[in-house]
Amino acid sequence: MRIALVGEALIDFTCTGGLDFGGHEGGAPTNSAIAAARLGQPTGFITQLSTDLFGERLLRHLESNGVDTRFVLRCDAPSTLAFVERAPKTNRYAFYTQGTADTLWAPATLPQLPDSCRYLQFGAISLLTEPAAGRITELVEAQGGQRIVLFDPNVRPGLIPDMAAYRAKLPRWLAACDLLKFSDEDAAHMAPGLSLADAAASYLAPHAKQSAGPRAVVVTRGGDGVSLYRVGHAPLEVLPPKVAVVDTIGAGDTFAAALSVGLLEHGVEQAPQLDALPDDAWRSVLRFAATAAALNCTREGADPPRRAELEQALAATP
Repeated sequence: MRIALVGEALIDFTCTGGLDFGGHEGGAPTNSAIAAARLGQPTGFITQLSTDLFGERLLRHLESNGVDTRFVLRCDAPSTLAFVERAPKTNRYAFYTQGTADTLWAPATLPQLPDSCRYLQFGAISLLTEPAAGRITELVEAQGGQRIVLFDPNVRPGLIPDMAAYRAKLPRWLAACDLLKFSDEDAAHMAPGLSLADAAASYLAPHAKQSAGPRAVVVTRGGDGVSLYRVGHAPLEVLPPKVAVVDTIGAGDTFAAALSVGLLEHGVEQAPQLDALPDDAWRSVLRFAATAAALNCTREGADPPRRAELEQALAATP
């Protein structure tokens, strides 16, 4: 296991017209786990799945894509469900999370990740419901100095009744991460009124003062590109390839996974290396991740590319 992810696993029901919905396995960290495994890195997932028919589908989905499920717990609580309605530039969501298996994840003993695991990703709606939110926070805090922790907040405002209270929790999660990835949509809720550059700078500030916090911040803007911010470095900008967009579900999740894969394949296994990685290598990593996300957008639902498809797309794009 080289990459691990922790958080929700759910079924996305995507509106196909009227009250017709088609189901897809999903959940942001689940999508990222599938993406990382398809890109060729040994990947593990940490969650709790229901024993209901949806939980069985989710387990088969993970295992059939080669994801290590040794840390997946099971219980008889129902599976989390999400209903998605596409809009021209984004998607609308309705989540059903009351008393569901993944939100009840609270092992008495936190999982001990193998030494081979170099990245742990967390975030999304798993941080919104107790007891899972608290135990996930404790898990990532326990990883400090052992592996690179990536935080992808994936803010879902429809699930956050008190945005001010949510923002008050952000500093603890930010302090636990080495690498922060967020979208322009996330920023509108995390740091309203700030430009993307100013928001990124505010999250890097604690690290600049030799305190805990991200060493690198990656901001995604869909088809408009990706920006990298680090203390003491000029921002880097990368544009994704142009594609015919069918669906944006899972694009950010695919990007986050490919970011870890790309960094790992450039030899980045310790947090200080995020600072030291040369600009050309960072551009290569960001191009790798942006292309993977773009390919995900060419089909319905979260369906990350496999390695051969991504390599072909990278070779075809200057």
